[in-house]
Amino acid sequence: MCLCQSRKIVSAGSTEKYKSYTLSNYRNIRQIDRLSEEQKFDIDVVARVLPFKTNNYVVNELIDWDNLPNDPIFILNFPQREMLHPHDFDKMAKLLKRGASKKEITNCANQIRMALNPHPAGQMELNQACLDGKILSGLQHKYGETLLCFPSQGQTCHAYCTFCFRWPQFIGVEKFRFSMHDAEELVKYLKVHTEVTDVLFTGGDPLIMRTKIFARYLRKLIHADLPHLKTIRIGTKALSYWPYRFIDDADADDLLHLFDEVIAAGKHLAIMAHFNSVEELATDAVRHAICRIRSTGAQIRTQSPLLRHINDQPESWIALWEQQVKLGCIPYYMFVVRNTGNRHYFSVSLARAWKIFRAAYSRVSGIARTVRGPCMSALPGKVQVLGTAQIKGNKVFVLQMIQGRNPEWVLQPFFASFDDQAIWLDELRPAFDQSHFFYQDELDMLMESSLLSEGVA
Repeated sequence: MCLCQSRKIVSAGSTEKYKSYTLSNYRNIRQIDRLSEEQKFDIDVVARVLPFKTNNYVVNELIDWDNLPNDPIFILNFPQREMLHPHDFDKMAKLLKRGASKKEITNCANQIRMALNPHPAGQMELNQACLDGKILSGLQHKYGETLLCFPSQGQTCHAYCTFCFRWPQFIGVEKFRFSMHDAEELVKYLKVHTEVTDVLFTGGDPLIMRTKIFARYLRKLIHADLPHLKTIRIGTKALSYWPYRFIDDADADDLLHLFDEVIAAGKHLAIMAHFNSVEELATDAVRHAICRIRSTGAQIRTQSPLLRHINDQPESWIALWEQQVKLGCIPYYMFVVRNTGNRHYFSVSLARAWKIFRAAYSRVSGIARTVRGPCMSALPGKVQVLGTAQIKGNKVFVLQMIQGRNPEWVLQPFFASFDDQAIWLDELRPAFDQSHFFYQDELDMLMESSLLSEGVA
């Protein structure tokens, strides 16, 4: 049942002022005493390396504290010991136990981080957007039609997911950050690149910004003469981690009126919502927030990686997709965990990912089958595992690209030798004694060209 009649605010239960919890104050959480001192120390160690932030809504409304340590929302928010490799954990733990200096701890953390592939899939080499010979550090342009924008004021979140592939944005190392300071540069870039139909605001979380700040970006776009710009997307976890952003935050109504402006300007507005577990859709607050967003004419599309310990059973996805459809959201992507950060903790094999996807997909109605997966956002493009097959006596993965650095690569089936242990594209080998996948020569030339332009080669 929809909780909002027109746009009027209807109480979705008692709300509190937003309060964040980080390494500095998480021990003040009332329920944290359910953890042992050893578990708290594990958090202390891992949070020195990987970002850690949660908030009072997550703590009080989403986590089932009677289900520790297996509650999925707890694992999504609180660092776990196994999220670091044992030798890295031990190295940091020894420093903390002997009271090492902040400088020693930071140096150790940065050494560990550098080994975690902080910017996978050519983000720093191939995705850069340039204007008049200048690299625009807050834009990423991997696919012709879609431009990613990272507003500088949106480079944090209401809470951090422990699996997040954008973790380098949050650790305070400036060279790892994407950050756009000037909306004028965004418009100038779009005037030159008329192939762009979609701008995706991402971060961090752009909806961490106050509405008046975010409005500077959106109004610049909708008031500029950009007839080729059809869709504005907003990538956000706010529906999951702080739905009051759309209900009764001080500028919640202003935000919805801003969405109205985008729609009235003739642009399609897509809220790219991240839901990893059906528990995130269970509160009155999130259902009310979804209803209010939809009342503006915006669409909500949903996506999540497939995560061990969180949603690695078909039943998890069936429940997630069915509930999303019930609430008027559009299932969009099941991703494979990216090859960065602590993916060893969350990843499943591609073979198992396909089995989970197929089992779930086959048991939901056609209206939920808008979802695509399992999909890897890899170096050449978005590579989808279509399944397995026996061809000429060989068991193979059947793959295709949903997006490619070269659009000619899209929807060309290709084959990899079956490997039940592989978890990412770079672990697969071409089938039928082929020396490389069909796109590899062109991709190598793109990489070489990028290195030459940077003066590396």
